[in-house]
Amino acid sequence: MKSGAIFDNCRKLRQLLSDQDCLACGCAAGRELLCPACRADLPALPESCPRCALPSPAGEMCGRCLARPPHFDRTIAVWRYDFPCDRLIQALKYRACLPLAGFFAAALAPRTGGRVVDVVIPMPLHRTRLAERGFNPSVEIARELARRVGTPFARAGARRLRHTAQQTRLPFAARAANVRGAFACAADVRGKRIAVVDDVMTTGTTLEELARVLKAAGAAMVENWIVARTLLD
Repeated sequence: MKSGAIFDNCRKLRQLLSDQDCLACGCAAGRELLCPACRADLPALPESCPRCALPSPAGEMCGRCLARPPHFDRTIAVWRYDFPCDRLIQALKYRACLPLAGFFAAALAPRTGGRVVDVVIPMPLHRTRLAERGFNPSVEIARELARRVGTPFARAGARRLRHTAQQTRLPFAARAANVRGAFACAADVRGKRIAVVDDVMTTGTTLEELARVLKAAGAAMVENWIVARTLLD
């Protein structure tokens, strides 16, 4: 076989091996994680409150945050927690599809708008949950996101003290009590601007509790950098 034919066959083999199915719908996606249709269908957030990222006309502060300001100062999110974004987050969390962490970080980095923070801290998992899952998805996203925005990454900046019930399995009214006292600050955050990275924000009670702990430890500002926001009814 001539060298040109060998080269062409090797190229085709590499392309075949690199082709993959879309992680959301299973259709052919080539070398990408998502097919073009699912990428186009990623659900954009509407105009949102800058504090909690829930829908708000003209992007103004919502009435809930005006009436009872949360401990965190801002929330930046990329998508609604809806198809196909929900499938992707579940693939990272429950099937350990780690390349998605880089995909999420790449989507989130431009949304930060060059905002200046001093340290990026991932939402911590309790050691029991970490042993069950084998990794912390928020750590994987935060590590790559910190690299992209050029901000120090504090993997162990916060600790989870208690193994709490999963928030998604509790009624909304019980979620704040579930995470009360669940965190401790494990870094010197005095006077620092903190970005907390997590995959999904639903009621915000977990992020609110962590922000409270960080503020009590002296943090000057706490922002949430989130992949997806659940829109509450």
